Amino acid sequence: MPSKVVVIDYGSQVTQLIARRIREAGVYSEIHSCAVGAAEVAAMEPGAIILSGGPASVGEPDAPSLDPGLLEIGVPILGICYGMQLLAGELGGTLARSLTREYGPAELTLTAPSPLWKGVEERTRVWMSHGDRVTAPPPGFVVTGRTPTLDIAAMADEKRRIYAVQFHPEVHHTERGEPMLRNFLFEVAKLPADWSMASFRERVVREMAEQVGDRHVVCALSGGVDSTVTAALLNEAIGRRLHCIFVDNGLLRLGEAEEVSGYLREHFDLDLVLVDAADRFLSRLAGVTDPEEKRKIIGRTFIEIFDEQAGRLPRVDFLAQGTLYPDVIESVSHKGPSAVIKSHHNVGGLPETMQLKLIEPLRELFKDEVRKVALEMGMPDSIVHRHPFPGPGLAIRVLGEITPERLRIVREADRIVQDVLRESGWHGKVWQGFAVLLPLRTVGVMGDGRTYDHVVALRAVESVDAMTADWARLPHEVLALMSSRIINQVKGVNRVVYDISPKPPSTIEWE
Repeated sequence: MPSKVVVIDYGSQVTQLIARRIREAGVYSEIHSCAVGAAEVAAMEPGAIILSGGPASVGEPDAPSLDPGLLEIGVPILGICYGMQLLAGELGGTLARSLTREYGPAELTLTAPSPLWKGVEERTRVWMSHGDRVTAPPPGFVVTGRTPTLDIAAMADEKRRIYAVQFHPEVHHTERGEPMLRNFLFEVAKLPADWSMASFRERVVREMAEQVGDRHVVCALSGGVDSTVTAALLNEAIGRRLHCIFVDNGLLRLGEAEEVSGYLREHFDLDLVLVDAADRFLSRLAGVTDPEEKRKIIGRTFIEIFDEQAGRLPRVDFLAQGTLYPDVIESVSHKGPSAVIKSHHNVGGLPETMQLKLIEPLRELFKDEVRKVALEMGMPDSIVHRHPFPGPGLAIRVLGEITPERLRIVREADRIVQDVLRESGWHGKVWQGFAVLLPLRTVGVMGDGRTYDHVVALRAVESVDAMTADWARLPHEVLALMSSRIINQVKGVNRVVYDISPKPPSTIEWE
């Protein structure tokens, strides 16, 4: 296992960015809940610990606290924003509530030497987001930076290798945030840059071969880059003892079952079984409108099918699936008592009675890292840059009740979206583009007659890893062409709207 940085999450919306910046520097990182104990963290054998920001005020009832045992593990610690305030409160500094919450840019002036400042100018722009401030540093700490509104914007105890900053070095608005984090990793913690997709591939293939032994594995294969990379890695590890199952759940895009099975058989020597289970899925989803219930029904039905298929094979003890790190983060609360965003069908939707043990080789990767693994393995561009498609399929793009007619509408509309994106050259510029069928109708006019038909929403986003996203600024003529074709060619639609919501606060999918 490569060297590791443990990020303790205190609820910041940008905690995932900390982990990403560390990985981009070539060091592996993991995010863990602020409820994790020091003994658990020590058992992870981290090379460094980072305490994230968060919305709470230190000392308030139910505010997340700092396990003092973390300070005894003996590795460098960096506190960011709320993490800085926790360190100050725990180690004998003083805190005060700011008169107004500071959110936005500020000019940081370096006031004392620090390894964090190597290559950083004496004055630099940083990004603030806080309501409390440190008014006196703990004993042993030196103030290393200030701003016009903060006398203590950064502090450090070099002897104990504890550092803290009130601003957010992980966001791109902090001009020199990247070198600050790299300085913490390489100048302070002296960590090797040993995290790469080549090293990941070698390690995970070895670990899966050891885990599986001489047994067999079924792999849930959708044809997307995640499940395809999962299958390819397992194929390297165990060869023909891997049995890939593609399930047509009746919730796929237009022509997807034929397309996926065709290119998988063309590009990979896999034992591939196609299971037509559309009737089973659609009958169980009939009348269901709640998105969480949809996901759980789909998750249970998938596992039921995989269990059935496994029963026909020799010594199958494992189910492999392409779960990614964002799926885990969104499905499991990493902030103690915080709310789960949504249960991903392959994480929170799995039944407790499942007979197979899970193998999830991509569970620690972000989507762009998976694509790098795919390129490392020589996969074709059609797989590497395929737009993400949710595991529950069109069930969460048909808002409300799922019927064959409503699925037809969203399938035909989505095909037009894909065609226009490709024709206009935008397919490779956006992270994801798709159509959503809304659970409402509106009045329209076609020819000389009144219509009362469905509304289709278009969604196209730009992103790097799906943890954050912004709506794509598609040219008006591209949107106009999509709208015109959908209204004229998809029977039952008389209105098209475009979603201009970023993530956060919205999610990429509507359900």
